[in-house]
Amino acid sequence: MLLSVDSGVSALDEFQQEMNVIGNNIANVNTVGFKSANVEFANALSQTIGTNAAGTEQVGEGVVTSSITNQFTQGSITNTGVQSNLAINGNGFFVVKDPTSGQTYVTRDGNFTLDSNGYLLTATGMRVQGYTNSAGTAIGDIQVTNANSPGGDTSAVVSSSFSSNGKITVTLADGTEYVGGQVLLQNFTAPTQLASVGNNLYTGMAGAGPLTAPVAPGSNQLGSLQTGALEMSNVDLASQLTALIVTQRGYEANTKVISTGDQILQDLVNLVH
Repeated sequence: MLLSVDSGVSALDEFQQEMNVIGNNIANVNTVGFKSANVEFANALSQTIGTNAAGTEQVGEGVVTSSITNQFTQGSITNTGVQSNLAINGNGFFVVKDPTSGQTYVTRDGNFTLDSNGYLLTATGMRVQGYTNSAGTAIGDIQVTNANSPGGDTSAVVSSSFSSNGKITVTLADGTEYVGGQVLLQNFTAPTQLASVGNNLYTGMAGAGPLTAPVAPGSNQLGSLQTGALEMSNVDLASQLTALIVTQRGYEANTKVISTGDQILQDLVNLVH
């Protein structure tokens, strides 16, 4: 009888874990670049109580969580009209770096802006990485300035634009235009191994198996960039609400198992006394 109670308790623990994941998915339904997570269950060890002609007789001891994995499917792309906003249409991640600690992260959140020094930044101040010159020979913090202008032109930068392959066209006050750098993307063999650290950032790149060094969008099976747009969360609200109801029903059913098992145990104790 205690096994049924143990099984019910294990189910309550795991359903609570699933509720936590579903709740987080729903909370981030409007978070730019958010990737929903999915919970998978597995049965716990079984207790062998005997054998018969049909085989081994076993009683299960409940359920455990076998995995919680992020689903890196494509989210919908929404136009914003902001030139520095970039959405990845396909595989890949932006590479960003903390200018203070030097720590590198990857993200699908392309809500970028240019600061007063021309650095391309995330909403939390991380600097976007890519080619810093038109020759594509140096990777570092992308900075839109007149430093790489042909002939050393010192005219002020008046505008910049991004192409689908990440190249940045800089326009100076005297009308000069040139490629001042390029946003690069990073791809992985096992992106589910990436670890979320908040602010739409991921670490654990080594464990995820980077396919190559960061390369241009549209190459090496990477997606292209859509400018003036953002990739929204890939959370399917309808399916999450359905999962929420199923989890709630499972939770309620297992509380019934526990209360029924407890009542039978009470009846047994009363019989002894």
